[in-house]
Amino acid sequence: MLRQGLKLMNQQVAVSGLKIPGVMKMSLTTEKVEQIAYLARLALDAKAVPEYAENLSSILALVEQMDTVNTDNVEPLAHPLELTQRLRADVVTEQDHRDDYQQSAPATEAGLYLVPQVID
Repeated sequence: MLRQGLKLMNQQVAVSGLKIPGVMKMSLTTEKVEQIAYLARLALDAKAVPEYAENLSSILALVEQMDTVNTDNVEPLAHPLELTQRLRADVVTEQDHRDDYQQSAPATEAGLYLVPQVID
């Protein structure tokens, strides 16, 4: 699954022509990929590590390209669509049944259930 996602991302990076003058492509070595996999507790097949290194390097190159975009005049968005949430009136719709529910409890006090102490 991870491999398929990385391949797809690598294809998208290759198709979109992400070569911008002045942007260095950050490349990961196989040793770095193995170290990341160790820290993430991932078991990687030794034969696949170079492919992961290439795919992850492509993803990092995409991030580097996005980092070069000027976003000075762009306001942050919480959501891409300007929608308002329909809210209902904040009114009580149910009755308080606490006393009824606590009648079958072995011990209650001030509306709270009393339970045996389990931590000293």
